[in-house]
Amino acid sequence: MLLSIDWSGFLIGEENWEFMIEISIRTLVMYFIILFGLRLLGKRGVRQLSVFELVVIISLGSAAGDPMFYKEIGLLVPVIIFAVIVGAYRLTTYLMAKSKKLDDLIEGKCVHLIKNGEFSIEEFGKEGLAYDEFFSELRQQSISHLGQVETAILETSGNISIYYYPDEEVKYGLPILPVLFEQNTVKIQKAGKYACSYCGNVEQLSVTSMHQCKKCQRKQWVKAINSRRIK
Repeated sequence: MLLSIDWSGFLIGEENWEFMIEISIRTLVMYFIILFGLRLLGKRGVRQLSVFELVVIISLGSAAGDPMFYKEIGLLVPVIIFAVIVGAYRLTTYLMAKSKKLDDLIEGKCVHLIKNGEFSIEEFGKEGLAYDEFFSELRQQSISHLGQVETAILETSGNISIYYYPDEEVKYGLPILPVLFEQNTVKIQKAGKYACSYCGNVEQLSVTSMHQCKKCQRKQWVKAINSRRIK
């Protein structure tokens, strides 16, 4: 027995083919409205997005979606929504330029994750970053240990800006290669330079069953290295 399939309903639902043409026109109109709206936002609105800009883009996308395929929504509605969103955005950016406090409140502040080859543990903890995630970011920049990094800054856009020590100034640091970092230990069996696995503080340690980090009071250590960065 052959199945009886309503191919028209299967493809276009309860609408008719004339509405498919209307959808095409609506989508084309909304496409150009979106382009125009993004152009009004300026370059800040189309670079890598901050949280504030992401909210604006999502709002524009939400306003643009429904009129494309709901015939009961006229095209004047999203135009008004776009005008309000873009106006609010331009006003907010103007006020942010005038007020540093408002700018910090909306955009947030950049955060120093590494200072002088060690973790800035107070700042790092505020961001809720996992070590594995952060180490992965560093390894993609050919960094093998923290002693190669003078400063790492988490920007408000989410990007990480990294400033390196010159090769001749590279210090001993916490290795971030998995095979080395996973060799952390409490017991020091051989004297040498070791890095705290929590904060990256480097100390010269003697053979001991346990040593407390002077910076963070943790007790896990990894053999420090001072190799230069491969560029």
